[in-house]
Amino acid sequence: MPEATAAPRLRRALTLWDLVLYGVIVIQPTAPMSVFGVLSNRGRGHVVTTILIAMVAMLFTAISYGRMARAYPSAGSAFTYVGQEINPALGYVTGWSMVMDYMLNPMICIIWISQQAHVFAPGISYQVWVVFIAIVFTWLNVLGVRTSARINAGLAAGMGVVIAIFFVAAARFIFGVPHDGVAFFTRPFYDPASFNTGAVLGGTSIAVLTYIGFDGISTLSEEAENPRRNILLATVLTCVVIGLLSALQVYAAQLIWPASQPFPDETTAFVSAAGRAWTPLLAIVGITLVVANFGSGMGAQLGAARLLFGMGRSNALPKSFFGAIEPRRRIPRNNVLFVGVIALAGALVIRDFGLGAELLNFGALIAFMGVNAAAFIHYFVRERRKTISNLVPPLIGFAVCLLLWLNLSRTAQIAGALWMLAGIAFGAWKTRGFRGELVDFSIPAEEEN
Repeated sequence: MPEATAAPRLRRALTLWDLVLYGVIVIQPTAPMSVFGVLSNRGRGHVVTTILIAMVAMLFTAISYGRMARAYPSAGSAFTYVGQEINPALGYVTGWSMVMDYMLNPMICIIWISQQAHVFAPGISYQVWVVFIAIVFTWLNVLGVRTSARINAGLAAGMGVVIAIFFVAAARFIFGVPHDGVAFFTRPFYDPASFNTGAVLGGTSIAVLTYIGFDGISTLSEEAENPRRNILLATVLTCVVIGLLSALQVYAAQLIWPASQPFPDETTAFVSAAGRAWTPLLAIVGITLVVANFGSGMGAQLGAARLLFGMGRSNALPKSFFGAIEPRRRIPRNNVLFVGVIALAGALVIRDFGLGAELLNFGALIAFMGVNAAAFIHYFVRERRKTISNLVPPLIGFAVCLLLWLNLSRTAQIAGALWMLAGIAFGAWKTRGFRGELVDFSIPAEEEN
């Protein structure tokens, strides 16, 4: 007689390279293109250098994320890691910084798409494009539209083809124009005439945006082969692949359009460089980036809504609003609408893609520091056997993220500090001077479909 059928489980079918491919798709192979002009101006032309320094910072943080995903395989949140390992109040502060990070992501996507759309159709104002894109994002997410993995893979393949075409066109252009010898090829890494440590660190603090999303790999723990090994390796390898690919893209773009020449528009600088290499790329790359940012913006809005739901369910935010689920489509509709309104208002008021990116990274770097601190506590302080491998990565990751956070622009630091103060004030009001329970980290069981 056959044995009783076991309860259904997710199939462990994802190999290490499947996980890496997923990570690259989530982050997007065109990630540095949208921020190229901002990095060039802020880093005084050293875009390649900022991308590579940011990669080192993210590698150590990726190690901490991978290890914490092993310790909390079903949580996968900096908010939870810090709250459980260090202190609930610090977990709340980390979650509040993540709210800033997640809510600004759709906003900067709306800014970029609207500015590029205005270039394509100058007869329609930037403000009209902002309203249109924000409404479309929100409407599709309220409907509960899901983008399948096959569509994501198809988009990534299409982006890969565009990147390959760009590299061919760039090589033809670069070797077809006169240049001043070896210095021409080394200047994107180091230009003695314009190098400034503060400027490079400031650019690096924005370059972190290129890697945002690598932590999403931890959500696949239950479907991965040998997850204790492969989740950590995939997170690190994804950062390496994205970092090297990004460095090659911006290196070619810098050779095509030297930093000494101002861009027509900082936000769409990479599109201008691609168009200089081969005129048809002006439209091809522009449309590709619109599609890429459209997908990112929609996903970011839903991700922000899910984060707000998690914090509402944990009682860190008003549960009646943020912890509610729309019964028919089973989505956090209140949060989707809330994020849509914030993104719309922000895109209309800020308009500056670079400032939006820095504000996003203000919150992201706080969360990254929190994860590194949690990994240090969990794997070194609380372990009986102290090892260098458990000490060095989280300390370096924390230190580099702190250095980059301190090198954000003064405007971003002030705005970010005001956001954090507002969150702390809300927490103090909610707990009557922090005398009550701030956050409930116990997650209720999922309801059956």
